[in-house]
Parts: sequence; structure tokens; C-alpha cells
Amino acid sequence: MKNKLDRRTVLKGLGTVVALPFLEKMAPLSALAQSAVRPPTRMAFLFIPNGVNMEHWRPTGPGALQALPTTLAPLEPVKGSVSVLTGLTQRNAFALGDGPGDHARSTATWLTGVHPKKTAGTDISVGISADQVAAQKIGHLTKFASLEIGCERGAQAGNCDSGYSCAYSSNISWRSPTTPVAKEVNPRAVFERLFGSADSAENSASLAKRNRERLSILDFVLEDASRLSSQLGLQDKRKLDEYLTSVREVELRLEKYEQEAIAIGGGMQKPSGTPSDYGEHIRLLGDMMVLAFQADLTRICTFMFANDGSNRPFRDVGVSEGHHDISHHGKDPDKLEKKRKIDRFYVDQLSYVLQRLNSIREGSGTLLDQCMVVFGGGISDGDRHNHDDLPILLCGKGGGTIQAGRHYVFANGTPMNNLFLSMLDRMKVPIESLGDSTGKLTELL
Repeated sequence: MKNKLDRRTVLKGLGTVVALPFLEKMAPLSALAQSAVRPPTRMAFLFIPNGVNMEHWRPTGPGALQALPTTLAPLEPVKGSVSVLTGLTQRNAFALGDGPGDHARSTATWLTGVHPKKTAGTDISVGISADQVAAQKIGHLTKFASLEIGCERGAQAGNCDSGYSCAYSSNISWRSPTTPVAKEVNPRAVFERLFGSADSAENSASLAKRNRERLSILDFVLEDASRLSSQLGLQDKRKLDEYLTSVREVELRLEKYEQEAIAIGGGMQKPSGTPSDYGEHIRLLGDMMVLAFQADLTRICTFMFANDGSNRPFRDVGVSEGHHDISHHGKDPDKLEKKRKIDRFYVDQLSYVLQRLNSIREGSGTLLDQCMVVFGGGISDGDRHNHDDLPILLCGKGGGTIQAGRHYVFANGTPMNNLFLSMLDRMKVPIESLGDSTGKLTELL
């Protein structure tokens, strides 16, 4: 094929811009150039609150992962792409003379490695987070420099934890020491951002027309899609069809929960904008992160499953008490078992996202192979509020640069920011230090 397809080709319609996954027709024409092309590396940070029941989290012994502990068992289908990292620490989340406020510090420090200033006023200060370091260097290469999503909005001001601003508890992404990057919790808003045009008036007109005539966002780009399909080979046609099918499936799930919300409100109450099913909320946002990575709309994402200190119940797994209350278990066996169930729920959602990434072919492997997905939190044991020996997973192979499927045991106290330095290297963002880093984790190579 002589006419190569530009990598930035999109399908356009009224208020709609649908980016495309990487297709063979986008590759350079010469065999030599094609062999030199590698898919981009992506990174994501998925945050969970209140620590974990470490007894059911940590594998036995370092080295290749064998039988997974009960909490991590849902990861068995992608075990070869998962690494458990033991011993990593965010020292600056400890009090260091500032007294209580571990939940706020655990969140603010998680991606910065900087001790936050204790204040409930407007004079907040912490540090630039690892995701935003990358966004500032390579964000110009994609439509969105980064994507920030989550399931609990949280306040951006006021006192949320023993004299610490709510901004600390609600954000893991920080553009500057004084500027958090607020997350979007409404799946519909995320979808419209990813697939809408830059013109807000066009976006509004498109959404109104879709709602009025019960149309799909894909109905607006059918002509473009048909024209493009006629230029593609069999493999590319299949890949395009799978991608557009995924976009439509997400759209249908959005419509389903929105209609259910209207029905529950008797037609009188405005939908809340988020699914009542917590697991579905996480999975929907996870699917949109996957679509954003697949279409190279962004290469950087932060995803807060909940704010630290969250006290939501988990009735679907038999836990009617609040999560934060349960995390203060006092070694009570009943509370510890309930904590294990909550931890397992979160790992179930992670497994869903990883399997979606692993189902998408890219280059000579899968989209998961090109990713680095950090999953975990800034507290180890919720009862002790300790910030050493954190529960951290690194999923994906970083474009083939990470030995995955292993349990890495580092000396307790190893700065977690050493992991971020290693990841930033793989994102072609080499920096000498970040927060309290002391070097790179060369063991991962």
C-alpha cells in the first residue's frame, strides 16, 4: 500500500472526534522503518484507601510468582504481567512532628514523596507528582497531557483530616506544589471529554441531538468510518471494528445507568451522574482509561478508586460497616476478614482493567505489555497508619523493559519515588531526583 495513513487521523462528526487505535496502515512504509517503530509506553496510577490486610496480600518469598495469596488471586489470568513490590515507603507521609493526619498525608505524598504543609487554609503545599512530571515533558505528544479520574469527588478546601486541607485527601495528582489536578468522577463527562470536539457549543449540540434522537456518538462518524474502512486491509478492519465496538459498549453502559437513575428518581430527580453500583463505576472509568490509551489520547492517567479515609460500606461483599471503621481492626479477626473482602473487591476491579488491556493487540504483544500500572495505597496497615512496606503492585511490562510476574523484596524504607524515577526513564522522561528519591530500582530491568 503506497498511501500511508497518518497516526493522528480521526473520525469526525458534529461535536464528535473519535481518535483511532494504531493500525498497520499507520506504520512507516519501509520494512526497516517499520521494524524500528515501537508502540508508546503508557503509565497509570490506581489508588486505594485505608491500607490492606497484609497477611493475605504478600506472596511467600521473593522471585517468580507462584500461588497468589487470596487477595491477589483474581490476578491469576494476568499473573505473568504482575509484580508485587514489597518494602517501598513514603517516609514523608509519616507525621514528622506534625501529629495526626495520616490519611491526608498518605494521599498527598503518594506520587510526590514530599511532606505536605499542615494547613486547612489556602496555603497548601506539597510537591509535583510523578504523573505531572511526565505530563509536562511528553503531554504535548497526545490530545490530553494526562487524564485524572476517580469515584469520589471530595472537597478542595476546608479541614478534612486533623488540620489538613481536604485538597490533600482528595488528590494524588499535583501540577505544582500548590496546585492539585482535580479528578473527574462522572463517567459521562469523561466520555464526552475523550470523544467530543474542542468546540463546547458543538459538543452541547451533539449531546442534545443524541439524547433527543437516541443516537450513538458513532452515528455521527459513520460516513468517515466507512470511507476509512474501504482503505484498510483485513487486519486493520478487524482492529477498527473491535475498537469502535468497545466505544459503543461503554456508551451503552453509560445510557443504562443514566436511565436507571432517572427511573429511580421517578422522572423528577436529576441523575447523580455516577452509577449506584460501585464496581460498575470503577469498571466504566477503567474502560475509558483503556480506550484513551488504545487511541493514544493520553499516555498518563491517575485513577483514585476512593479518597483515603473513605468510609463507604461494601454490602455487595457482605460488609455493611464503613471501610475506614473496618480498617481500624484492632486485630479483631472478624474485622480483618471483612478488610480482606474489601481488598479483594478492589483487586477484582484491577483484574478487570488489566484483562481489558491484555485483550488488545498492539505491536508484537498487547496493550498491557506497553503499560506500567501502579496499584496500591499510601497506608500499609489501616490500624497502625504506617507508610512503610506499602501494598504496591506494578502491572505491565513497560514496553518489554520490566521483568514481570515476580515478587520483588526491597529493603524496608526504600523510597517509593525510586520506582517513579525508574518508570519516568521508561517514559523517556529522565530526571535525576523526585521528592525523597535516592536512585532507580535497577532490579526491575
